[in-house]
Amino acid sequence: QVQLVESGGGLVQPGGSLRLSCAASGFTFNNYFMSWYRQAPGKERELVAGISSLGGVTNYADSVKGRFAISRDNAKNTVYLQMHKMTPEDTAVYYCFGHGSWGQGTQVTVSS
Repeated sequence: QVQLVESGGGLVQPGGSLRLSCAASGFTFNNYFMSWYRQAPGKERELVAGISSLGGVTNYADSVKGRFAISRDNAKNTVYLQMHKMTPEDTAVYYCFGHGSWGQGTQVTVSS
């Protein structure tokens, strides 16, 4: 069955960096657009970034443009989210989405 497993979350100081990974299985990964979403406490889940099946097209929420970068390695069935210049407003559970399925999420906390 389809599985998306996120990793790489944790505690980071303001201004710091973190890289999230999402390992996919159970479907033909390189045929699917993949996305990262996040959900902060008390807020709705929001789209952070997306990447086309072969990686040629990416899109970002305005709040992360210039700071975050989404990428993928189709040989490893993995999508990444590199985050830089992080702020407390980036604190959330980050979810991978693809093939109509969600991962379990990984907590990211930005705090000094």
